Formats: sequence, structure tokens, C-alpha cells
Amino acid sequence: MLQQSLFLFLFFTLISSPLFGSSFQDEPLANLVEHTPGFDPSASPAFFGTIDKDLPADDFEASFTSLQMKYEAEQITESRRYDHLGTPGSSPGEVSVEDFRAEGYGESDDTQAFKKAWDEICSSDTDVQPVLVVPKNKKYYVKPITFLGPCKSDSITLKILGTIEASNDPAHYKNDRYHWLLFYSIKNFKVEGQGGTIDGNGKTWWENSCKINSSKPCTVAPTAVTFYQCHDLKVYGLNVQNAQEMHVSFEQSVNVQANNIVVTSSGTSPNTDGIHVAGSENVQIINPIIKAGDDCISIVNGSKNIEAIDVTCGPGHGISIGSLGAKKSEAQVSNVLVNGAKITGTMNGVRIKTWQGGSGYAENIIFQNIKMDNVGNPIIIDQNYCDQKTPCNEQSSAVQVRNIFYKNITGTSATKMTTTFNCSKTFPCEGIMQQGIDLVYKAK
Repeated sequence: MLQQSLFLFLFFTLISSPLFGSSFQDEPLANLVEHTPGFDPSASPAFFGTIDKDLPADDFEASFTSLQMKYEAEQITESRRYDHLGTPGSSPGEVSVEDFRAEGYGESDDTQAFKKAWDEICSSDTDVQPVLVVPKNKKYYVKPITFLGPCKSDSITLKILGTIEASNDPAHYKNDRYHWLLFYSIKNFKVEGQGGTIDGNGKTWWENSCKINSSKPCTVAPTAVTFYQCHDLKVYGLNVQNAQEMHVSFEQSVNVQANNIVVTSSGTSPNTDGIHVAGSENVQIINPIIKAGDDCISIVNGSKNIEAIDVTCGPGHGISIGSLGAKKSEAQVSNVLVNGAKITGTMNGVRIKTWQGGSGYAENIIFQNIKMDNVGNPIIIDQNYCDQKTPCNEQSSAVQVRNIFYKNITGTSATKMTTTFNCSKTFPCEGIMQQGIDLVYKAK
């Protein structure tokens, strides 16, 4: 897991080292980056900050090596025993939703069966680790449901081999329009997507979004899968598709490892972020494949010590920090590393977006070893983000953006401006550094 002390040690070392020498502090930004292909100096005030483009490669490598965190990818073993129909055999600690009369025909409501099965394993206090199985070759129709902890067992596992499909009737979400599958306050929880699928059945929600149909009111839609206040969480091999809005969200959770998550939805589906991180600490996102209609990964307020490794992204809106500071709110995001990504055909590449009028900070963020293909706005900091129908009024306060590092980002851009720093006049960006940036505009 990511360690806060390691991040802080590294960044304080960086800031105090010769890496951040007099040239970093004194030279105006425009003098250092005006020759970067596609850089827009008019978008950045001259007092924005500086970039030491002549930093020795060896020094740079040495400074960043320790941020490449180690992780141990746990092997997902096959479920203990299944008959020829895919129904679990009787194994100690293992419970199937079909033990509680889930039918799995995709038409009848299996919600109550899922609730009863969860209550059974969550209340189990035997020495055998409880396991809840969703059998393969079946499709289970499920309305909004909360899998509530804490559970009695020291650890608990959910294995998804079949398909769980959401109700698309908004009336079923009248008590909670924010969630479909909600995992709440569970410790030492493992979710294994062994070839199964979670289907948000989101087409109806997309068609009724104000972003698709301007005559419709702007309302929220459910997140397909939410992990809320979970500790020591492992999510492996999960396939999530066609979410109503966001696909997978980790909120107020600590010590999370998410391996090999696959997200699939239309590139035009509104607000369908792939993986969302909010108010969470020590999160590793490893080898995700995300095709969606919004941010592939979004990291927002209250998140720190976040690492994303070997990300495949596109279509979508790229990898984003934010948005932050909406409605004059305070936001804090720190210690984020994106190390290795392939971004293809997205609206943006790596982006930090903050609203005017907010407060707080987004700091100590590294984007490195990223390849882009036909990506709009490959590198962008936007402290004047405005995602609303009417223009945003100019505000005197802003979320501070500082200590941002870009390294080894290459490929082609769909926009002439490959690097844009649209920084606040009153709280300008600080401590921005680039090295090994080779982005070329490719005209259509």
C-alpha cells in the first residue's frame, strides 16, 4: 500500500534539493516553455511558475524512482467447486445467491435473494472465511441494494461469475438516486470478478440526461458500484459496463487495491466516469482498461496517496484531478502518481480542473510514462473550469495548484495546443516541471 510518509519524504526532498534550484524559482515560465510544441503561453500568467527543462536525466530518474510503488498482485483462484451448470457445489463457508431463491433469468426480481445471502455471510462468525457467489451463466436482475457492514468475520469475499443487471426504472431509485450497488462500511473485503459482469443498464438514464437532451432537467443518476467507508479492500478482475452515471467509486475508503478493472460504455454516455476516487487514502489502481463517456479516472476532494499504474484509457475525457472547488467549496488532493498510461482518442489527456471561487489545494502530483494517440488537450491545467450552461463569473479565490510534474509524455494531439496552463490570476499555479515531453499535433 502507498505510505503517506514516503510521499511526504520524497516531495520535501525534491523541494529542498538542487532539483529546485535558483532557475526553478527565478526564471519566468514563458522563457522556459515557449518552445514546447503547441504550448500556449497566453493561457498562463508570467508569474505562473517555472520549469527546469535542462534538468540532468540521471538526477531526475533518481528523484522519482522511489515513487514507483511496489505492489503484490494477488492471484485470483478459481472458485472451489462447480457443477456443469455453473452452480456452486457445497463448500465450507461458501454461499450462493441461488441458495436464497435467486432465479437468474434476467426478468424476475432477485434483489431480496441478494439481501438475504449477504445477511447470511455478513453475520457468519465461523472460523471459515465466508464467500458469497454469484453463479456464472446467469443474469440476475437487481434493484438498488446496500451491502451493509461491518461483518462479524475478519474477512469476507464476493465472487461474481454471472451477470448482475440493474433496474432501469427511475421509480426504483426514489429513496436514493445516487447508488445502485452500495458496499458500506466493510473491512477486509475482497471482490473477485471471475468473468462476471455488472451491467448498469444505463441507456435510459443517458437519454434523459440534460447533456444529451437539453430539454430535460439536470438531475443525478446512480453510480453503478460504490465502496463507501471500506477498509483494506481488494477488487480484482471486475467488469462493469453501461453505468447509469459513474461506474466504480471509492469513497471515504482506506487501503484499496483495484486490479484489472474493465469499464465499458459508450463514448457519448454522459458523466460515466470509469473509476472515481473521493475522500480516500492509500489507493492503488492497477492495469485498468476504461472506455467511457467521461473521465477514465477522476480523483477529487479529500483524496491522498493515490497511484494509478498502466492505465488504458479511451474513449473518454482522459485522467483528471477534479473537478475541485465547485460552489466555493474547499478541496484538498495530494500525493498522486500516474505511472504508465496509454490514452487514445480522448477529449483530454492528463488534466487538473478547478472552479473559480474555491479554496484548498491540489499538490504533489506526477504524470509520467504516458503515450497518447489523437488526444485533445494532452496536458492541461484549468483553474477556470466552468461546466455549466451560463458563463462563470470571475472570482478572487481559487484552489491552489502546485508541485506538478510531467515526465515522458509522448504521442499525437488532436488539438494544436498540446500543453495549456490556464491558471488563476490571484492564485497562480506554482512549481510546474516538465521533462521528456514530445507531443505533436496531427491534423485530421
